[in-house]
Amino acid sequence: MPLLDIKDLHVEFPTQGGVLHAVDGVSLTLEEGEVLGIVGESGSGKSVTMMALMGLVGFPGRVRADHMRFAGKDLLGISDKARRSLVGKEVAMIFQEPTTSLNPCFTIGFQLMETLQLHLNLDKRTAKKRATELLEQVGIPAASSRLGSYPHQLSGGMNQRVMIAMAIACNPRLLIADEPTTALDVTIQAQILDLLRDLQKERGMALVLITHNMGVVSEMAQRIAVMYAGQVMEHQRVDRLFASPQHPYTEALLAALPERAAPEGRLATISGVVPGVHDRPSGCLFAPRCSYVTTRACNVRPALREWQGAEVRCHYPLGEPGRIVAIEQDRPQQVTAAEALQ
Repeated sequence: MPLLDIKDLHVEFPTQGGVLHAVDGVSLTLEEGEVLGIVGESGSGKSVTMMALMGLVGFPGRVRADHMRFAGKDLLGISDKARRSLVGKEVAMIFQEPTTSLNPCFTIGFQLMETLQLHLNLDKRTAKKRATELLEQVGIPAASSRLGSYPHQLSGGMNQRVMIAMAIACNPRLLIADEPTTALDVTIQAQILDLLRDLQKERGMALVLITHNMGVVSEMAQRIAVMYAGQVMEHQRVDRLFASPQHPYTEALLAALPERAAPEGRLATISGVVPGVHDRPSGCLFAPRCSYVTTRACNVRPALREWQGAEVRCHYPLGEPGRIVAIEQDRPQQVTAAEALQ
């Protein structure tokens, strides 16, 4: 039994203009001690998928799935009391912006000790000692004196370390890191990622790393799920994905990496934007931006299917034999302006 098992997850938000499908049929599994990277542009549904797992999708959002289980526990039918005992203890999350995640009205020590006392029933003295140890473990100097500091008195990197300390305080089996290096300078980013890697290995935690940085997941994850417009477009092992991507969107993301740009050339880009409520295609969601678009892709939404050890949501995966011929035969017909007027 996998530690995490999500099948056909949907998260929808009703709006005046229609229903926004933030997550559209996502299925994921995660084993004990495994690292899964989830990548994609902003608006792809990466964070909302994990927010649904944590039970943090508020009204009017709607969450439904065939099943969503953690260590065999049904997270869809779980009571509020049971979820509160689970979240923060066995499943923890590091959010994107530490300065807005920490309460500015309380000291770092109070917030850390509150977590320890709530989930581990520690007395105040023991909780304070443990809080100091956690701050030391995440590399905060003069840890005991920092317990009395407020979030605004610490730098962004220090606040992120505090958030990591709070997340690992109860030795969770699953840690979700949602863009843990956002708004940090490059040097601090590297330190935070090294810290997460070391903690994951030392504690044997399963880790879900959400990011738009392909370079980060290449160094830390074992598997990658590439998301776009609420769907998983490709899912396979890291080494194979970087060596041989099977979806055009993955190929385009990799081509946009600065290190893959030609010397003195322009960086590759993906034209267009992620679709919203009003411009969601009826066929493949990536079709309007795809350089290999076909008539079939415009009209028929592809299913996520097995292909050469990967899962790919494409009618014509990049490694499929005879793919180029099939695409040319299935290209949308070009209509001239004169023909359009007749």
